[in-house]
Amino acid sequence: MKKTKILGFAAATLVSAGAAYAGTLEDVQARGTLNCGVNTGLAGFASPDANGEWQGFDVAYCRALAAAVLGDPSAVEFKSLTGKTRFTALASGEIDILARNTTWTFSRDVDLKFDFVGVNYYDGQGFIVPKDLGVTSAKELDGATICVQTGTTTELNLSDFFRKNNISYEPVNIETEAEAKQQYLSGSCDAFTTDASGLAASRATYEDPSAHVILPEIISKEPLGPVVRHGDNDWADIARWTLNALIAAEEYGVTSANVGEMSAAATDNPEVNRLLGTEGNLGEMYGLSADWAAKAISVGGNYGEIFSKNIGEDTPIGLARGLNAQWTEGGLLYSPPFR
Repeated sequence: MKKTKILGFAAATLVSAGAAYAGTLEDVQARGTLNCGVNTGLAGFASPDANGEWQGFDVAYCRALAAAVLGDPSAVEFKSLTGKTRFTALASGEIDILARNTTWTFSRDVDLKFDFVGVNYYDGQGFIVPKDLGVTSAKELDGATICVQTGTTTELNLSDFFRKNNISYEPVNIETEAEAKQQYLSGSCDAFTTDASGLAASRATYEDPSAHVILPEIISKEPLGPVVRHGDNDWADIARWTLNALIAAEEYGVTSANVGEMSAAATDNPEVNRLLGTEGNLGEMYGLSADWAAKAISVGGNYGEIFSKNIGEDTPIGLARGLNAQWTEGGLLYSPPFR
């Protein structure tokens, strides 16, 4: 989810914080671990499994980045952050990158002085209600109590939607996904609103998912993506092109199963060769090994593999690719060329 205002940090403070961490790559390599900010627990995106190991769509990106930079996908320290604490943690240097269902907005980019390195999930805000409430449209929620996470753009979107449709609601403020689940299932609110992907992830953990309906309205654009501080272009480039590598790998048919074979010898596709480091010097341009992208891809596979394993239609989350399909398949995913 998303935050509109950072608590306790003026824009000037954030500029200084960005400047103070202009050597993030060097810090990460000297430390030997990547500090990655993730959700406090959102099924399919970022949550610990039964063994306490973090798993999920956002987690997979962090592990790919660690593999690219450190050669070790397990060299990640995951920091669970709420909507309120995530930007403070990034600005202060507590984390090196934020990969936590965070929406790219003008104010976060320009005023808060953060850099979004790309979009890893095209989303939109929606509503979930109990099926027995008998509601089939968000426009029927006049007078409803609605659970909404504080310190997020979700709050503003919610207010805008109800004002535009001349209907009223009573907000029930929550801090975390766990609190939202508890409040909603206990009947403290009639509906819960957040990103549609988050609604699907939350519903998958309910005792009876079929008893809850995600309403058809999508009331906002929520391009979610990894975030770094302003002032360190080298680190932003690495984070950006690691995401691009996962996207491009799917387009070109590079998978976790064949990346080793394709890296061992040049293919007949120069773009793939440059991506995997068997041709050219792309890794050298920002201080990484020639096979940095191959290492990233080998961890959890390409973008499509990561999506399918963690949140795809064959998982309890059950998300279709939709806008998150490759551009060649009618979606919005598109990596700039590796050349």
